[in-house]
Amino acid sequence: MIRKLFVTTALPYANGPFHIGHIMEYIQADTWVRLQRMLGHEVHFVCADDTHGAPIMIAAEKAGLSPQDFVAGIAAGRKPYLDGFHIAFDHWHSTDAPENHALAKSIYLALKADDLIESRSVEQFFDPDKGMFLPDRFVKGECPNCGAKDQYGDNCEVCGAVYQPTELKNPYSALSGATPVLRTSEHFFFKLSDPRCVEFLESWTQDGRLQPEVANKVSEWFKRDEAGKVGLGDWDISREAPYFGIEIPDAPGKYFYVWLDAPVGYLASLQARLAALGIDFEAYLAQPDLEQVHFIGKDIVTFHTLFWPAMLKFSGRKVPDRVYVHGFLTVNNGDKMSKSRGTGISPLRYLELGFDAEWLRYYIAAKLNARVEDLDFNPEDFVARVNSDLVGKYVNIASRAAGFLNKRFSGRLSADVGVEGRMLLDTLRGASDTVRDLLDSREFGKALRETMLLADRVNEYVDRHKPWDLAKQPGMDTALHDVCTVCIEAFRVLTVYLKPVLPALATKVEAFLRIEPLRWADAQRSIGAHTIGEYKHLMQRVDPARLQALFEPPAESAATPPPAALPGGEGVAPEIGIDDFSKVDLRIARIVAAEAVEGSSKLLRLTLDVGEGRTRNVFSGIAANYKPEQLAGKLTVMVANLAPRKMKFGLSEGMVLAASHADEKAEPGVYVLEPFAGAKPGMRVR
Repeated sequence: MIRKLFVTTALPYANGPFHIGHIMEYIQADTWVRLQRMLGHEVHFVCADDTHGAPIMIAAEKAGLSPQDFVAGIAAGRKPYLDGFHIAFDHWHSTDAPENHALAKSIYLALKADDLIESRSVEQFFDPDKGMFLPDRFVKGECPNCGAKDQYGDNCEVCGAVYQPTELKNPYSALSGATPVLRTSEHFFFKLSDPRCVEFLESWTQDGRLQPEVANKVSEWFKRDEAGKVGLGDWDISREAPYFGIEIPDAPGKYFYVWLDAPVGYLASLQARLAALGIDFEAYLAQPDLEQVHFIGKDIVTFHTLFWPAMLKFSGRKVPDRVYVHGFLTVNNGDKMSKSRGTGISPLRYLELGFDAEWLRYYIAAKLNARVEDLDFNPEDFVARVNSDLVGKYVNIASRAAGFLNKRFSGRLSADVGVEGRMLLDTLRGASDTVRDLLDSREFGKALRETMLLADRVNEYVDRHKPWDLAKQPGMDTALHDVCTVCIEAFRVLTVYLKPVLPALATKVEAFLRIEPLRWADAQRSIGAHTIGEYKHLMQRVDPARLQALFEPPAESAATPPPAALPGGEGVAPEIGIDDFSKVDLRIARIVAAEAVEGSSKLLRLTLDVGEGRTRNVFSGIAANYKPEQLAGKLTVMVANLAPRKMKFGLSEGMVLAASHADEKAEPGVYVLEPFAGAKPGMRVR
């Protein structure tokens, strides 16, 4: 049966270029879509730029552009990434397109007509310095659920809790750093707490369309208190002007919250795609056998498994059939991505360095599974997997046989390969359903491991028969011909299994073998006494030395003159805005204890009280200037929101601030900062 599939990835926010997390998600979805097409299924694979919201408006203002021109510039930079990594979307759209304006308004009006929208006067944070109401993402503070610091005003990225900005502890404006004040404003709410919504969502989230761990997490919203009330609250869907977005019908000066119209962009992009093909949009969505599939990251589960399906259901539209959630991409055993620390991976930098896009496609696919697990990029593992599996096991099969076929048999394959050869090929063909099912269920890592085990079988066959020795022995032409034919036919079958992951390499193989584009069913067919073309090198190995350049921090622009040196021996760093400064959480800390670190002449281990009800462990390179007893009991300043760093001696949970001269030989010494008396642990340094 031919499946009809409408597939999307999460819409990237149009305030900057793609990062590696986007590319990971696109590779996952693109691989799955390519499999479906090889199986003969009908797929519309679409995405769009998420263009609305205060962050876009503010970024455009800083750039001296209109929001429309700003997002158009971002959109213009998407193609090199998508083409570079062979991401084959059928259509790329924008949430500021007319289709999205119309669809968002029609969905809202349908919800309103069903008595699921109501207005309320609410207290909202107002930035007195900027003179504007603050959108949720521009209020930051401590999560009211888990206490994590510097969380946004709508949901916590640590524990996943969803809340109102006014529930944050110690809130501050991400725009100015000012403490916001409460003012009353009229807002519109989608009544998710309505029993109809609760009943639908409780059923929809638990009927098998979500991964088990996602369904379990979402089920927490439906736990009832002693009064029988569920935890699912109503959703604030409006924002005050000034705001770049879609104005709410019959409510001048009120705009849809960006998360209402963003997922509608899936439908708008599909509508534009179908219009170009002359297909009726509403009729297409009304097909009972149509499957709607979303690929998303774990940070936006709530919006896609509660808000989005409820919006669709109660506006009379089709609800998603599957929401596939993946984890994040980390580097070097769990470190968060950071360009400045040299632990980030820039997708464009990867391409500019001349690295093969399919090295990354293969590596990411080899690490992906159907669960919500983070994927770690390890350079040594990357080199080993590409060089050993992809080149050493797979590509090597063709390179070991093609030369003999071209030179000795004019490229023509043998019509019959003998009993052992047929048995090997039958084994490879017999794995077709297994590999297909693993790819279809997004167990990409298992599918590739299965494929490489088959490649091992082929290489064992080659090593047993040694075509290089057969070529030297008189009267062994038939045996040589058969062995090399088995290799090429096996290589073709393996290419079928790898094509969803490696589409560009598969295209090269198809040209080399002089065959039509491979479909999944071709794994079961023999090409018989076929003539292949001349073999040309299909893929190079990764040079580990070159890979290091991918992790080097970005160089400063040569066009920017270096700042004049200050008495401290170095110039002032490049100018930053208040937004950048407010991201650094500086806190007063008391040094509870200090001790030398065994095995290090530079480090002291500091035990710090930052007013959290617990102590932190920080390693500081100040042992040459301070004895432990000089520091115990002192107050200092630390960077409290610096990501923990695994060191040889333990985990360092922050950084103590100290002053030093740029030239240690000219003026040796490190001076730990010490605040005036009266400061207390936990106070923020502003």
